[in-house]
Amino acid sequence: MIVLIFLLGIIVGSFLNVCIYRLPKKEGIVFPDSYCPMCGTPLKWYNLIPIISFIVQKGRCGYCGGNISPQYPIVEFLNGILYIVLYSKFRLHVNFLFYGTIFSILIVVSVIDLYHQIIPDILNISILVAGTIYGIILSIQLGALFNIIASLLGLIISGSTFLLIAIISKGNMGGGDIKLIAVLGFILGWRKALLNMFLSFVFGAVISIFLLLFRVRGRRDAIPFGPFICLAFVITLLWGDEILGWYMGIF
Repeated sequence: MIVLIFLLGIIVGSFLNVCIYRLPKKEGIVFPDSYCPMCGTPLKWYNLIPIISFIVQKGRCGYCGGNISPQYPIVEFLNGILYIVLYSKFRLHVNFLFYGTIFSILIVVSVIDLYHQIIPDILNISILVAGTIYGIILSIQLGALFNIIASLLGLIISGSTFLLIAIISKGNMGGGDIKLIAVLGFILGWRKALLNMFLSFVFGAVISIFLLLFRVRGRRDAIPFGPFICLAFVITLLWGDEILGWYMGIF
């Protein structure tokens, strides 16, 4: 089953690469068919086999010989690994389907933000819609009301905190980041939303210092914050209960 889950992950990951390339250009993600971004040649099915096609073609387009970004196999592999982690935690439960969807969207968010310093609204809206549907499904399954208060508090606290930071920093925090942290707070509820914000700042600070020390980025260079929010969400979802339990046990 693990192998099947990984295969599912890398197949979805191949589609994520399409989204990463096309959404910033405002192209359709289903049509037209996949094509080489260098020469525009439509790709055959054997050019689109996740990971394997990249290896067989030695990282080059089979038509024009242009270099293919290693982003493609990395995204596919990462999505496959995340699906395995989610399967190990939730098995074949609605949680696996929901969080697999969210994790995949967050990969798209992270890579687009890294390349373009934007987070398309459609991605944040998709997370919010998926979270609402998930809450309704759980309510039906468990016979209990969706804890909408906790979710709304998570959204409001997260969004307003980042909005305040954006105002104080005079725009250093982007609008996409504010929307992203808000919709993820909606999914997590207010308690884990607080942890999510804290971890995003920790990851942002540590990784930014690393990038500055090794001169990967300069002091005046913009460092996208979206990937830190996404990483913090993954950690909060997978191990948030343990982290909060450990923290509360200190006092």
